[in-house]
Amino acid sequence: MPKLTFALVGLAMSLLPTAGQAADKFTFEDYFNGRTEAVGSFSAINGVKRTFTVDLTGNWDGKTLTLREDFVFDDGTKDRKTWRFTKTGPTTYSGTREDVIGETTVRLNGAVARFNYLVYLSPETQGNKVRFWDKMVLREDGTVLNTALVTKFGIPVAKTTVEFRKPGYSHKTASR
Repeated sequence: MPKLTFALVGLAMSLLPTAGQAADKFTFEDYFNGRTEAVGSFSAINGVKRTFTVDLTGNWDGKTLTLREDFVFDDGTKDRKTWRFTKTGPTTYSGTREDVIGETTVRLNGAVARFNYLVYLSPETQGNKVRFWDKMVLREDGTVLNTALVTKFGIPVAKTTVEFRKPGYSHKTASR
């Protein structure tokens, strides 16, 4: 019985946020203001796999974070997307991006941000509409891991993983 009690106490303590996690301090305007770098991968059920790097530039004006993302894919193609996250409460934002249909609501809970949004993967024809279900986690080492499930008609069709870091921090390869 003492071993079980000790194990339960250990488990409970492991679930508590540590000071290193800065659990209550994860805000988009603090983390993404200025320069941020990222590495990521995309993998779909049809066999498409892509890796990429992203250079991000964030500008916080006191109400809205404008976050420009410059992507370079493993095949050399480039893309630029710009998020605009408007703070709507202490732990919420409304977000828009040029390829997002409508807007998304971002909800922060400690070190975790969750949001979902619709995108046309073929914006020129408004074809291949999918939903991204993003979960961003601020980790103890100061990186943010974003995992996103991509669904079509509610069925999972792809996954993307992106690891964000501030410049000068050595990247570990994002989970593929």
